[in-house]
Amino acid sequence: MLSAITFLVAAHEFWLEPDKFHFKAGETASVNFRVGESFIGETWKMKTGRIVRMEHHSQTEVRDLKNLLKEDGVDPLPVFLSSEGSHLLVMESSPAFIRLDGQKFTEYLQEDGIDDILYQREKDGISADSASELYSRHTKLILQAGSTVDDNYKMASGQPIEIIPDKNPATLKKGDRIAFKILFERKPLFGAKVKVWNRYNHRTSVQNIFTQQDGMIETHVSNPGAWMVSVVKMVPSKDPEAQYRSYWGTLVFGVR
Repeated sequence: MLSAITFLVAAHEFWLEPDKFHFKAGETASVNFRVGESFIGETWKMKTGRIVRMEHHSQTEVRDLKNLLKEDGVDPLPVFLSSEGSHLLVMESSPAFIRLDGQKFTEYLQEDGIDDILYQREKDGISADSASELYSRHTKLILQAGSTVDDNYKMASGQPIEIIPDKNPATLKKGDRIAFKILFERKPLFGAKVKVWNRYNHRTSVQNIFTQQDGMIETHVSNPGAWMVSVVKMVPSKDPEAQYRSYWGTLVFGVR
């Protein structure tokens, strides 16, 4: 269990990473499962039992991709883009258990801005105590095929934690404004620390932005390249197996 704990702390985000973001209709995207730091990470060794949802949404269909996943596989997932427009990939994992010592758990709460849990533990005098947690991953990826622009990119997939952009990434260019709505249990999430990542020209930058009462954050496109928005929401667990329950959300897209 200790190795898993160390891996969680050091390798924080989890995301879907394509070979590119813009395609022609009829092409196949190669999508990797990535986990790690600085929006670089490493390929996740597939555990099919952990994935409860893997879907491909387009304007014309919804495809279940779970049958394409291979246990312990590291090869990219092939996703056929049959039609023009926005294509949305949605992945969810089942809850996994971890236990952290008090110092590591406090550092984790501080890093992700989970202030309500941090302050409650301080108030209860248990900051130095170890903590048990059930966590799950909720990940989305937006791809573009052809020149047709549609609204599929902003579809609400019903994930427990969800990130929805207010503009189609296919239309973005450097300097443009873009906003994101963060939902938890389908309601706007207020006061959450959201990280906005950009990887361009072999460099990664990150912004930390807290959500407003309407669950919104706003930023500007500083560079083209790969972009990721990530957020964590933690609540007291209803499961007696753990003290806390957390939901880790990411959204990835590309800007030309």
